[in-house]
Amino acid sequence: MQRIARPLPFVFSALFLPFCSAATLAQSVADEPRVEEVLILGSRAPGRTAGDLPVPVDVLNPETLASTGQTELGRMLQAVAPSFNFSSSSVSDGTDALRPATLRGLGPDQTLVLINGKRRHQASLVHINTSVGRGTAGTDMNAIPAAAIGRVEILRDGAAAQYGSDAIAGIINIVLKDASAGGQVSGSYGQTAEGDGETLNLDANHGFALGDDGFINLTANLRDRGYTNRADPQGLCLYGGCVDSDGNGYLEPSAEFTEREINGPARDGFRIGDADSTQYAFALNAGLDLGPGELYGFATYSSRENASGAFYRNPTGTNGVDGALLSDGLNPVDADGFLPIIASQIDDVSASVGYALDLTARTNLDIAYTYGENTIDYTTENSGNYSYANYLRYQNGLSDSEVREQMPRAAKAYGLALDLQTLNLNLTHTAGDLNLALGAEWRRDGYAIMAGERYAWDDYDTDPDTGEALYPQDAGGAIQGFNGIAPASAVDESRQVMSVFVDGEYQLTDNWLVSAAVRWDDYDGFGDTLNYKLASNFHLTEQLSLRGAFSTGFRAPSMQQLYFNNISTQIRDNGAVTVGTFRNDSNVVRALGVPELSEEQSENISLGLVARLSSQLSVTVDVYAIDIEDRIAISNQLTAEDDPGDGLLQAALNEANVAAAQFFLNGADTETRGVDVVATYNGLNVLGGNLDITFAGNYTDTEVTSTYVPQGGAIASLDPSVVFSEQDISIIESWQPEDRLALTGDYRRGDFSATLSFNRYGEYTVVDSSAQTYSAELLTDLRLGYDLTESLELYFTGHNIFDVTPDEVTNTSSRGGLFESAPGAEDMASDTVFRYSRRSAPFGFNGALYSVGISVRF
Repeated sequence: MQRIARPLPFVFSALFLPFCSAATLAQSVADEPRVEEVLILGSRAPGRTAGDLPVPVDVLNPETLASTGQTELGRMLQAVAPSFNFSSSSVSDGTDALRPATLRGLGPDQTLVLINGKRRHQASLVHINTSVGRGTAGTDMNAIPAAAIGRVEILRDGAAAQYGSDAIAGIINIVLKDASAGGQVSGSYGQTAEGDGETLNLDANHGFALGDDGFINLTANLRDRGYTNRADPQGLCLYGGCVDSDGNGYLEPSAEFTEREINGPARDGFRIGDADSTQYAFALNAGLDLGPGELYGFATYSSRENASGAFYRNPTGTNGVDGALLSDGLNPVDADGFLPIIASQIDDVSASVGYALDLTARTNLDIAYTYGENTIDYTTENSGNYSYANYLRYQNGLSDSEVREQMPRAAKAYGLALDLQTLNLNLTHTAGDLNLALGAEWRRDGYAIMAGERYAWDDYDTDPDTGEALYPQDAGGAIQGFNGIAPASAVDESRQVMSVFVDGEYQLTDNWLVSAAVRWDDYDGFGDTLNYKLASNFHLTEQLSLRGAFSTGFRAPSMQQLYFNNISTQIRDNGAVTVGTFRNDSNVVRALGVPELSEEQSENISLGLVARLSSQLSVTVDVYAIDIEDRIAISNQLTAEDDPGDGLLQAALNEANVAAAQFFLNGADTETRGVDVVATYNGLNVLGGNLDITFAGNYTDTEVTSTYVPQGGAIASLDPSVVFSEQDISIIESWQPEDRLALTGDYRRGDFSATLSFNRYGEYTVVDSSAQTYSAELLTDLRLGYDLTESLELYFTGHNIFDVTPDEVTNTSSRGGLFESAPGAEDMASDTVFRYSRRSAPFGFNGALYSVGISVRF
């Protein structure tokens, strides 16, 4: 059986080829006169070369990914693909465990992810805290074990007209290994230069023959990573009674609490860095000749446990519970305060089965069904519900010590689930120089929110019928750190989508390829949309060709953006605030005057140059412009202070019983301009060995050209900058590096191999309490390997070997102060507990990471 990866239901004129060098991304256009076989995201016309590509594509092989020294797929892609970003944030709830992945500086939900050419489901999480991707829901890139990947293909162009919703920025297609024999077992252990973040990674992959002509390829992975912590000490007076007795501006501890103030756990109680994480992941890929065609399929499964820290609850930070409740005047959960832990269980499963056959020598039929589901269950640990302390004290008459003994310390907060089902029918036909594809797709999206335990969300201080306080101190309800969701906010929604497409390409002359695609999609929610794409590649000479494309596109509102809602307590510099996130069809949102969500609409223009300067040297340059209208975003958190004076906003907040409200809306129009450059030089002889060099760069600039405020309801009279704030705009425009450069050398001589990479991350600006621009930084990665035998390799990897970190933060004073821990020890004072920005860190702030490993091939 000749095994090829089966086509997408929406065939287009991009051609892919295996990446020949282990250096990094490239279009591999230098190896003429090779004729590459059509792969997944490609034309159905045989005999095309890579120079025929009308759009830019990166193809990354397993060696390229492994050379980064990373164990997470998202981090691997970021290290080798400058147009891809995988930003870190900390103390940002679920975003700590599931990072946003972006392409060309756009949102996580504007990149379509595929597995073996089939649409991948999103994660059930929507990023509602202040981080890159705020208001969006992307795909969990780390759910796929890297050891299962045969290659990763990144199409850097608007492709919604071919592939449907989400493909505004481009497509990432993960192709699983399909070997029917052999395999590899590897293991590595590493940690940061600071001594934390210990990471154990174990991989096993093996291919087996299935019958005479089939295959089954299996992969298993274990990744166990300890947390990292880069928090500075708190600079506050934690227990009360501090004074500046010597007039030097530094607070000194009161005599009653001197020892606790200096040596208590609250001083260094924060945990700011990567979450503690353990993941088991499995993948299966299979194909078998059956009857006149081929039966094929794949399955993936991952289960990940994460634990990250929330804001530390200080000894006197009792959220309404004062000294009249507890005699020592300290926190009702723990006298020294406590760090709430957000524990998340993320399970991800997908399965696809299809059958393909040749109806004639020129006509192929492919039908496939795919199911995917992502679930997240949140448990808040090492915490407590302050209002329950009131209940125990006043209702049950317990003493202070008994209150602390009987306070539950953990509760299930809530659960999220998102599932996706697709059924594809695809027919392709070749007639001379004309290649046609047409087909249809049925899709079902499902989304659910499962309520948590009562202790996680209830306010035991408040009469549920009258809303009046039951006890003298009206303490804050819900478990601290990560509130639960009540049954009234539970969700169980679904929608169906029908799509029809036609796609064609024609070889006008030996030098000129043209292609076109038209796609119609009809959604339960907002109706139908029609999009198209035109693209072409023209060979000016044997060494030089031009390529370009124009397309319209769309992105439908995600299920999370339509239906997510909760009420949570968020910590600000001036205290705790109850914030409601309200679903788009709720009474609160309608009263505010926010209309129903509609699709984002885009126009994408790209123009590229491909230069094959020699058999070893190739250069590609692609410029692009992406305009998006009605971009869906989450609003600013509106409070009573934003009320223009008519009282309507205040009334809406009172009705919802929250201090602040946020919601999803079609909030902005944006313009994105950029350029990608890729240059490769292969086969350079250095000291008797072979050196491959790759340079890749990306520049992207996004501007919010307009923001939208509804014309009716409670917020109609608000200034647009109140609904969609300076910070909201900056998240879209400036929180990701404006430019990225990568230079990689891949060297091999005999049994020795080395990969040296330089990654430059450009400037970015984060708005917190004020705007701060972070300097460009250069990171250096190194991998050294030695083959002890033909099948056994020992290797060392160093990521960021010179221990580069971002600029230290200056635009927040959270938990900072001038506290004098002991005479002459003013250096313990801290401007903020956040040494680095917790909002956005493109390459994280852990510093250097070193690991050693062993790999056995068989």
